[in-house]
Amino acid sequence: MPNTKERICIIGGGPAGLSAAMYLEKKGYENYVIYEKLNKVGGKCWSPKIKVKHNGVEQELSFETGAIMGAITYHAVSEMEEFGGYYHVGPNWKPGEPNMRREFRKTTGEVEHPFEPKVDFSFKKLKGLLKLKKQMKKLNKLMQTKYVGYDCYGHLGVASGKYKGISKGVEGYCGSTKENSFPNYIEGENPNLKDLALPFSEFCKLNKIEEVQRIWIAPFTSFGYGFFDEISAAHVMKYLDVTTALEFVHMGLWTWPEGTQQIYEHVNAKLKHPAVLETEVVKVERPDGKVRVTIKDAKGKQKVEEFDKLIVTTPLDYFKDYADATEEEKELFSKIRHERYIDYIATFEEGKSPTISGYLVENMVPERLGHAMVYYNRWEHLGADCPHTVYALANHEGSDDVSYDFAQQTMDEDMKKVGFPIKEKLFPQEVYYFPHVSCKDYQEGWYDKLEALQGTKNTFYAGEIVGFGDMEDTCAASKDLIHRFF
Repeated sequence: MPNTKERICIIGGGPAGLSAAMYLEKKGYENYVIYEKLNKVGGKCWSPKIKVKHNGVEQELSFETGAIMGAITYHAVSEMEEFGGYYHVGPNWKPGEPNMRREFRKTTGEVEHPFEPKVDFSFKKLKGLLKLKKQMKKLNKLMQTKYVGYDCYGHLGVASGKYKGISKGVEGYCGSTKENSFPNYIEGENPNLKDLALPFSEFCKLNKIEEVQRIWIAPFTSFGYGFFDEISAAHVMKYLDVTTALEFVHMGLWTWPEGTQQIYEHVNAKLKHPAVLETEVVKVERPDGKVRVTIKDAKGKQKVEEFDKLIVTTPLDYFKDYADATEEEKELFSKIRHERYIDYIATFEEGKSPTISGYLVENMVPERLGHAMVYYNRWEHLGADCPHTVYALANHEGSDDVSYDFAQQTMDEDMKKVGFPIKEKLFPQEVYYFPHVSCKDYQEGWYDKLEALQGTKNTFYAGEIVGFGDMEDTCAASKDLIHRFF
């Protein structure tokens, strides 16, 4: 029987830490503490408020710098919505709500219509779209048959041809049934799953479905998750499973009027023990079956607290910097890599603002590191008065990184070339983004090695690295962790 009286320390007040606390409460655990070094919860789900003026009226609205949207496959996020009492809108948005609309532009500023056969018609374009449609159908069938088991959260067993975890399927969608849809636990063997450790580009080539990358690239690479020649097919397909990808295509998406950060603000407010803010964990020692945690508050005052168990939801590659990491932990966590994702919210010169989100697909290649890939229009009703968030990637495996300053300047230049000269930049930042491991380390069983460490020295590992860097997979990883170990 679990000991619900155990005192538990949770490091990190982002989606992983708050969802871990929520799921602990649901299992009867109440003796926990969340430490968050920032002055806010939500981690990269940051939704700053900006005063905007439209038609002579000034109002304050939320904008996004991290997570933007959800979909019908966001089950764990839905559980957090229910717990916190704060819900999404869409996909049938009402006037005045933040919605999802997008166009495609060339880097010269010309609008293009790559998926509309009747616009700029040519037989070559039509042939390409028919080929794409055929390969999309093939991919859907492959994932239901050859790669059955791919669409559960996490990566346990995949490198050895197995699957184990919570199903993320939606009954009635893309072949999912009641037996293999959320929240069922599914487990089995499928040697074909080893293919998912290949880079996504190689996976597509293996299955003769190269054209589908045209669909997957916009919601993947432009959202900061890297390039298809370096990221495993497992990371791509577990995030953009067929159902979720089609929701992106058809814009069957969710948004949150006050921003994604408010999901976590509301959860935090409902927890029996809200996160202790501006409190950094500076040392972790784990002797004799106990966990001693040294914390430092905003005034620099330090204090040592003792716990029975520790849940780490912050980047594991930094764990050795403050904890008594074992040699196994150091070796494993040193293999973690992440994306350098750069963004800012921008206002534009009068009359020269985009009025819809835009993808610059030509910039979504390693040769164009630091170039603007997407700009996000959140509030349609503001027209040309709406600020936009602009995003770029600054690193790629096998390439030299570009500097933060280079990316910031290049993004400005790109927006000007497209026809949207920037007036002012707000909240420029570089984000530690999408922790993951290389395809080689994936193939060598990195995730199963992490699983073998769970519970060692009364320490458990959650967060983005366990599943994927979006808020849904991050929260689901906490659900799975608490279900299995507490």
